[in-house]
Amino acid sequence: MSESTQAMLEIVDLHGYYGKSHVLHGVNLHVNAGEIVCLLGRNGVGRSTTAKAVMGQVVAKGAVRFKGRDILGMKAYEIARLGIGLVPENRDIFPDLTVRQNLMLGVKDPRAVGRWSIDDMYALFPRLKERDGTPGGVLSGGEQQMLTLCRTMMGDPDFVMIDEPTEGLAPKIVALVGEFLQEVRKRGISILLIEQKLAIALDISERLYLMGHGRIVFEGTPADLKNNEAIRKEWLEV
Repeated sequence: MSESTQAMLEIVDLHGYYGKSHVLHGVNLHVNAGEIVCLLGRNGVGRSTTAKAVMGQVVAKGAVRFKGRDILGMKAYEIARLGIGLVPENRDIFPDLTVRQNLMLGVKDPRAVGRWSIDDMYALFPRLKERDGTPGGVLSGGEQQMLTLCRTMMGDPDFVMIDEPTEGLAPKIVALVGEFLQEVRKRGISILLIEQKLAIALDISERLYLMGHGRIVFEGTPADLKNNEAIRKEWLEV
């Protein structure tokens, strides 16, 4: 990373722990302003733990800097208020609240005018508009994923980490999610996309990292990874 490039997020020698289990072993990565970066790897290698460490949800040591500010050790709500959003893999929607109510819960400051409105979300995902008054618990998996993505963006983050947004979704919904992420980037928001599917990573990311056993084992462009069959076979393909 050149000195002239502003890193939105910078992770240096990050170690993460669940109790006595040492999960992250010196992770280094960065995401620049307005960039989509993908974090690839098989299940269980530490990708979700990396996101949780950034959000202050697991015990960690090393350095995590957001817009140049060291945030390691801060509480999750403090980190969120700085402008970081997390779309968790388990979606965490409120089943008894309607689609609209779930979206409104994402708003951090009702008095502020953010980059996103409910109308924006309904324009990007017309299906959510149709389900406006429907409880979140009866939505399909694809609809719940749309809702989770939109709820996070309603908080108007400058940087968002999105964990496995296409897991278990039909190809048509996967394409919608990809379009949504491109729209997010167009609005100046940086993205760290945690994915297992190589196709979407190669399609929408500018750079990517490949993780194995709690470490970064490859860094490069989508073209670099596409041309490196040995790395793909060892660390990604089943």
